[in-house]
Amino acid sequence: MTKVRLDKFDASVDFNRGANKFKMISWYLIKTTFFLTAIPYPSSWKCSFLRFFGAKIGKGVVIKPRVNIHFPWKLIIGNHVWIGEEVFLLNFELQSIGDNVCISQRSFLCGGNHDYKIPSMPYRNGPITLKNGSWIGASCFLGPNVTIGTDTVISAGSVVTKSLPENGIYRGNPIEFIKERW
Repeated sequence: MTKVRLDKFDASVDFNRGANKFKMISWYLIKTTFFLTAIPYPSSWKCSFLRFFGAKIGKGVVIKPRVNIHFPWKLIIGNHVWIGEEVFLLNFELQSIGDNVCISQRSFLCGGNHDYKIPSMPYRNGPITLKNGSWIGASCFLGPNVTIGTDTVISAGSVVTKSLPENGIYRGNPIEFIKERW
């Protein structure tokens, strides 16, 4: 018999969505219309919507089609950031993206998790921080409580579950250091 008790899971414990239902529904309507579509609406429109919903957005930000941003009010994006097609920012907690950062297509920044050691599997969410000049390659996964150092590169298809220092090139699952970038 299993010890897991998902019937005991309580989504209201240790998790603050940061917005009321009206704001969340409004955001989902905007998100499905202007972000999740393949229609290439201008990045300036998308940045304006994100700011309206509480995100802090710098200048020169490029947001490609089909980008899924869960909670804009828990998002900081610096200057001259590129966010590729089908990127998913699951930001249950703050996600902070520095200046001159590239997040390539189909990458998943997953700030959500569950504590599998407790039968009710409560949330174990955490922030994600991408420092200035970092590059997240295509189809990467970054888990909660991860910081990617300044000028660090994560090669395509990598899985990152721990913080990485500055100026490195990393790849794989498990992630391994390859060499310095500069």
